[in-house]
Amino acid sequence: MKHHLLFIGNKFIANIPLKEYIIRQIEKKIGFIDSVTYFKDGDNSIFLYLEQELNKKSKILIVSTKQNFSTIGKLISTVTSDNQILKDNMLIPSNATLYEDGSYLLQHKESFINVLHIDEMQKMPEILFQSDESNAVIHLFDEDRESALAMLNPLAQMYDVRLDVVTLIEGWLLVDVSSKKYGNISQFIHSAKQLLPHKLIAASNIVLYIIDVLFKHQKKVTFAESCTGGLLSYYFTSQNGASKILDGSLITYSNELKENWLGIDDVIINTNGAVSFEVVQEMSEGALNVSHADYAISISGIAGDTGGTELKPVGTVFIGVRSAKEHSEVHLQLSGDRNYVQYQSVLYAVKMLLKIDREIFF
Repeated sequence: MKHHLLFIGNKFIANIPLKEYIIRQIEKKIGFIDSVTYFKDGDNSIFLYLEQELNKKSKILIVSTKQNFSTIGKLISTVTSDNQILKDNMLIPSNATLYEDGSYLLQHKESFINVLHIDEMQKMPEILFQSDESNAVIHLFDEDRESALAMLNPLAQMYDVRLDVVTLIEGWLLVDVSSKKYGNISQFIHSAKQLLPHKLIAASNIVLYIIDVLFKHQKKVTFAESCTGGLLSYYFTSQNGASKILDGSLITYSNELKENWLGIDDVIINTNGAVSFEVVQEMSEGALNVSHADYAISISGIAGDTGGTELKPVGTVFIGVRSAKEHSEVHLQLSGDRNYVQYQSVLYAVKMLLKIDREIFF
């Protein structure tokens, strides 16, 4: 059964952080959202939309402002030939079978509807839907999509699971594993891990996985960022427990700070340019020295949309990763706008961290 999300209210279009918070909470609870539709305040087409959708087999999650909450209930009552009643200081359709503060659930024919309200700076009310299938996520490295499917499909058929494979960046596949009734996801993952022992990680959230592994081994990581401007740091600190493995990082955007904070000789920068193998190598070493961490990642590049040259066009990125035993650097030529180049750089950096110490991460 497909999940449809409806946002009703202008603020869900304009207030992007609020909207993203809501979507994160929904995905944690029910998984994948099949469609997202927006309606502005006072949009009269909502009634027709609800009339059509409520006669289909689907799960509809309606997120409205508190101001619109009772109006949505009235529309649903009209479509379902019901009436609203007062329950726990909420006007909701009488057919609602389950309700919590600011949220209610009802069934109409083969459809289920969960309506809730939230405004800015408020906690998300309880989502009353339950996920109707089990699923897991695995990350597969250093394999292309075709070869990965050739290896995993026989196992998927054996254990009656479905695979959806997405390429995040070159050499990093995200595989959603799902099963509704008779499939055995855990056995599939166990067999896949035996088949690809140093290439596969089973984790819905790769950063939380890294945090847990580093904490378990009492190790820490630090970063020296230039073109990503702290995005790599945010990628980690946006997750719970980051403080256990990250004391801090350095955003050395200018050459002056690369020299003063990381101890890079200005001759190296002047000779090779700030965007170079030599500089990211020195950046990772400097970050490791100043932090006394166990791993360091450095990023320097030209994210764009301007600033490129013939020798180093927009999208040129160098990434370095270093442990106490070894270091590795790569030169990437990425495509996309400024933000997409930055995001791809972060993913490559995370992949390099995992690969520099396969012993503990895999």
